Amino acid sequence: MKKLLLLFMLCAHLSAKESFKAKDYDHLLTMPGFTKELLQMHFKLYAGYVKATNTIGDLLTEFAARSDYRSPEYGSLKRMYGWEYDGMRLHEYYFDNLGGNGSLNSKTPLYRQIIQDFGSFEKWKADFVGTGMMRGIGWAILYFDGKSGALTNAWINEHDLGHLAGNAPILVMDVFEHAYITEYGLDRAKYIDAFFKNIDWEVCIQRFKDAK
Repeated sequence: MKKLLLLFMLCAHLSAKESFKAKDYDHLLTMPGFTKELLQMHFKLYAGYVKATNTIGDLLTEFAARSDYRSPEYGSLKRMYGWEYDGMRLHEYYFDNLGGNGSLNSKTPLYRQIIQDFGSFEKWKADFVGTGMMRGIGWAILYFDGKSGALTNAWINEHDLGHLAGNAPILVMDVFEHAYITEYGLDRAKYIDAFFKNIDWEVCIQRFKDAK
């Protein structure tokens, strides 16, 4: 009954004024290794997270206006917001770090940090790929911890579970099946190879610079 009520509330707010707007990633449609159909489907899914984030945000505002903080519906929406919001943001990190030539300049601070923390770029890549190949759906993320000054590869389960508190995402890879299954079937390794060939390392370098 509670789920049906939440569904009704969400549907009733589908036309709510948007706080967040889906970004345009059409420049990625010519990216090698990713068909136009796969990317357009993925963009549509991302836009759904944006819409749901706005809808739940509006509903939570209404609960707050009534000082209704103890109801089960408020608690459920509060939990849902984190999942939808992280789904929106992680997709933006993911799409933003694509569209490049996959080459990281060995003279950059990010490359030197990778060498310092992992021993070599190849060892870092093997660990990142290994993280992305783990069974299950989720995300592989290269994080920078500003307190320890170290890089870490982490597995994020779903969208909102497993984040390293206080760490900045440097490189984000979607390993939900929707990111590759229509193009590569169950061969996730081929998808990850295509992902690496299209990384825009300049975006990652700027994220690392900002995090420092």
